[in-house]
Amino acid sequence: MKKIKVLQINKLYYPVIGGVEKVVQQIAEGLSSRTDMKVLVCQKKSKYKTEKINNVEIHRASSMGIALSMPLSLDFFRKFNLLKKDRDIIHIHMPFPLADVAVCLSGFKGKVVLWWHSDIVRQKKLMLFYKPFLTKLLKRADLIIAATEGHINGSDYLPEYRDKCFVIPYGVDNDLLKKSDNIIPSKKEPDAPVRFLFVGRLAYYKGCDVLINAFSNVNGAELIIIGNGPLESQLKEQADSLNISHKVQFSSNVSNDDLPLHFAGCDVLVLPSVAKSEAFGLVQIEAMAFGKPVINTRLPSGVPHVSLDGQTGLTVPPSDTNSLTSAMQKLVDETDLRKNFGEAAYKRVREEFSMDIMLNKLHEQYKKLVP
Repeated sequence: MKKIKVLQINKLYYPVIGGVEKVVQQIAEGLSSRTDMKVLVCQKKSKYKTEKINNVEIHRASSMGIALSMPLSLDFFRKFNLLKKDRDIIHIHMPFPLADVAVCLSGFKGKVVLWWHSDIVRQKKLMLFYKPFLTKLLKRADLIIAATEGHINGSDYLPEYRDKCFVIPYGVDNDLLKKSDNIIPSKKEPDAPVRFLFVGRLAYYKGCDVLINAFSNVNGAELIIIGNGPLESQLKEQADSLNISHKVQFSSNVSNDDLPLHFAGCDVLVLPSVAKSEAFGLVQIEAMAFGKPVINTRLPSGVPHVSLDGQTGLTVPPSDTNSLTSAMQKLVDETDLRKNFGEAAYKRVREEFSMDIMLNKLHEQYKKLVP
């Protein structure tokens, strides 16, 4: 049987680490045996390069650098026009304005799939130029994929195109699922502090300043913050000023190999995000794979659709310090509740967020578009 020819497009690709980059790699490698898959991305700042990684053909267009979170690459348009010629499907990971412009100007006649990871939230000036292309691409698209209903309902653009939308949840790497079953956390002493864990970039939308303020009023707990970013120094100073540095640990250089040990060793994951730039929070399903409850926020995005309030954890209003303090203290005080939430989280990941489910659903959609 002839394989469907797919060109998957994103800004960047592995070894660049990020939530979207991880999904692109999962799809590329997971469907490499069932499709003729190629990937087109940009370099951060370098010349054009093509290579094979785990049996996937990767094309990296040359770039002069990154501005407004966007590669500066004219070479991307040249490479797109070459690679699109024999493709049945162009699969774009949104937002990526260069891809929108390339498709709209190219006259491509095949099928167009958009995976909508999030709206553009902060770059208002960019939207003045970009919105006409975005609107044209949304009208042109044959299928729009979102990881949760929250991505659709909370978007400024997708509700108008709901008839094209299809929900495919992200999946946890199979290797991580295996590790979650094989890593046995050390036995916790009865009087040991409850360990809260945050994993992510230390940027404005993650809400770590709210987390530190809330944690300063929590008793019987410690906080591990894993990640780096522009707010790292500011957050450390905030912990110092609140006299809680002795129970807040910052770790900026944790490898992917060591991260599962932190999931296994924590008691609760906290995702205190304050803006819908946080569209899903892959770290939620990674912690849930280890049977950990999650405290997240009620954003107009996919975040509260992942860990469910009152079932696998607690959900609080974004930027609400008092509510976050109460939720954290509740999970410190109620051991059985933590245990029940964790067991439900473990089960939910395996039933709803496995990578095999994600790949199978996506491949079925490809086949519907190209019988």
